[in-house]
Amino acid sequence: MPEVSVIMSVYNADNYNILVNSVNSILNQSFKDFEFIICDDGSSNKETRKFLKMISDLDPRIKVIGYDQNRGLAYSRNQCINVCRGNYIAFQDDDDISEPNRLEEEVAFLNSHQQYAFVGTIANVFNKDGIWGKFRTPEQPTKKDFLWNSPFLNPSMMFRTSILKKIGGFRVNKETRRAEDYDLFFRLYAKGYKGYNIQTVLFNYRINIENEKNKKYRPMKDRISEAKIRYKGFKMLHLGIGSIPYVVKPVIIGLIPNRIFYTIRKNRYK
Repeated sequence: MPEVSVIMSVYNADNYNILVNSVNSILNQSFKDFEFIICDDGSSNKETRKFLKMISDLDPRIKVIGYDQNRGLAYSRNQCINVCRGNYIAFQDDDDISEPNRLEEEVAFLNSHQQYAFVGTIANVFNKDGIWGKFRTPEQPTKKDFLWNSPFLNPSMMFRTSILKKIGGFRVNKETRRAEDYDLFFRLYAKGYKGYNIQTVLFNYRINIENEKNKKYRPMKDRISEAKIRYKGFKMLHLGIGSIPYVVKPVIIGLIPNRIFYTIRKNRYK
């Protein structure tokens, strides 16, 4: 059995180089004892299936699964989790890049810190032009760190498989479709599990910020869904009446004019 199961969800990939670079960042890890499960989340284009067939031939540790109808990231990741055999489960998004020592560092941390159920990292923020910012996360997140945003970078995370399966993986419904990670971390902390963020850049997180100058990266319906997730999550964590302004935060931000929002979002990663 492998020590680590790396999971990736893919939907309508349209750039083979971006996809294969992300895959290779896992295949080229200094830590070698892993399986790599990639789920085709009901892609409607033929290119994705062709790409995944090519990728599956790169390494015997790669296993491609899938289905015909798009179900969303939470459902797709759960399908991967169901077939994982490793003691740990690591996430990887299909357009991001893991540093070569990411898995090694995260495994070493969880092996030596039994009090933590999962671990993540800070990251470089990049696009087609290169690195343009930093994604910072608190080292030892507390419940109050959930108020402004999720205190974890989801695709950089590694979990103890037993715990991830014990809580049932991701919750799948319309409400969590764009906030499945936030919801997952709320439920973990509500059950008494804790996470940690290694304060070393072990991940490269793609944000194409220039696409957001004239268009919000999230529609209002997703912001309303996040507000619902926040309300339930803050209630689970017993954060009290002081959390109410943070419930409506995503809706208020959605009302900010595009250009102003673009500047705020860009400066966040400086």
